[in-house]
Amino acid sequence: MISSPNLTPSWFALALIMTSNSEETYRLYKDRTHWTVTFQAMASPCEIFIQCNNESEANQLASLAFGQTRRIETTYSRYRDDNIIHKINNSDGKAIEVDSELARMLDYAAQCHELSDGLFDITSGILRKAWRFDGKDYHPDKKLIKSLLDRVGWDKVEWDGKKIKMLPGMQIDLGGIGKEYAVDRVAELLFEKSGSTLMVNYGGDIRGMTKDNEPEPWIIGIEDPNKSRTAVGEIRLTNGGVATSGDLHRYCMVKGKRLGHILNPKTGWPAKDAPRSVTVMGNYCVEAGFLSTLAILQGENAKPFLDSLEIPAHCVM
Repeated sequence: MISSPNLTPSWFALALIMTSNSEETYRLYKDRTHWTVTFQAMASPCEIFIQCNNESEANQLASLAFGQTRRIETTYSRYRDDNIIHKINNSDGKAIEVDSELARMLDYAAQCHELSDGLFDITSGILRKAWRFDGKDYHPDKKLIKSLLDRVGWDKVEWDGKKIKMLPGMQIDLGGIGKEYAVDRVAELLFEKSGSTLMVNYGGDIRGMTKDNEPEPWIIGIEDPNKSRTAVGEIRLTNGGVATSGDLHRYCMVKGKRLGHILNPKTGWPAKDAPRSVTVMGNYCVEAGFLSTLAILQGENAKPFLDSLEIPAHCVM
């Protein structure tokens, strides 16, 4: 839930941008002071607010944002069979060389694993084979979870900064950092090209960048997971990232108890008594995403954990 002054669209300025085969790519429309870009990517609604001079510049920036987002999604999605992630996940114990961009992402994942004492682990995505988070009653297979844990653990991975080697059957899943990385990358590219005040919001993962002489913040409402279309607080963002983790959209019911989709890689289960949602501010969206996920995994200790970090955060139990 995001608001900023003068963001009511003027529909006379609406432009629908089409590809050569008539498939919709993005929508662009103008408010009195901002251009807004919207599209779907990474299984999320995506929107970008840009304060730039004219429609031509706005179109160029929108095209750049859309292209970069699609590139990142295509390159690092675990759901494709034609990218580097598929190659790594089907390497059968062989070392795979990666490019500099993926190397930076793996370095960051390794750092997060170390800082979290193993709670943030990009090899834990394989645990999804034991779970279904569709909001319905579910009966997890404890034996399957236990067997999958044998293939989880970044400490089992050989990574030298250029090549990655995993045990046969292991997989990596960048779902915990991929969308946040796209948000940061797109925001920084647009700001580098235009110098314009902007905000990128991909499904609640957000990055704001503002000119030094324009300190007016974006106002971001924090949605109440217990009451639809209601805010429980707000964040004022100028330069930095925001991310929210929780069970609002992805969860299952186990013996009458609601369990969110974020799994502890050490147990294979969601954290006990975790918050309904955690919203965190950071210098970057990837930083905020890591901290919000880590807070969820603290379970009932999420709020004390966030308080100990002394960072802007909002926790709804």
